[in-house]
Amino acid sequence: MTTFTRHTIETAPEAAKPVLEETKAAFSFVPNLLANMAEAPALLKGYMELAATFDTTSLTVAERQIVLMTNNRLNGCTYCMAAHTSISQMQGVAADVIEALRNNTPIADPKLEALRQFSIIVNETRGYPSDAQVTALLDAGYTNQTILEVILGTSLKVMSNYTNHIAHTEVDEAFQTNAWAA
Repeated sequence: MTTFTRHTIETAPEAAKPVLEETKAAFSFVPNLLANMAEAPALLKGYMELAATFDTTSLTVAERQIVLMTNNRLNGCTYCMAAHTSISQMQGVAADVIEALRNNTPIADPKLEALRQFSIIVNETRGYPSDAQVTALLDAGYTNQTILEVILGTSLKVMSNYTNHIAHTEVDEAFQTNAWAA
């Protein structure tokens, strides 16, 4: 098994240091995911830029977390489920929505449930939803833009979930209260 270095600002490659410094200034710590990603500065920068871009989509905070947490669960990422549970709580996502995402149960709001179902479909079909599945999302009140934004969020989760799997990222103390197991 390959061991990955959980970098600090001091041990990180030069190209990764500014990103870690910005993160520490914003959150008062460097999350273990980013400390592991620092080994490949291009991955770290790409992940942070894609995350910032995903935040500019037409999706609400809750809708973005639905896409992200659905992918985390499907990909079995214990780190990201704990982290995004904490993030969702801080961002004011309804507790029943968070619990549904963690437990793979339907969301009471039919529109949000349609988004959760479509996120599952995109992940499980590797981007080959049927016409009926696309129509179901559109009939729930979403648009073609939403379809593409789900792909964006799914791509973001591939970067973090796969990194966590391969690097065996430990859940940060800040997220421990929301630990999750598949």
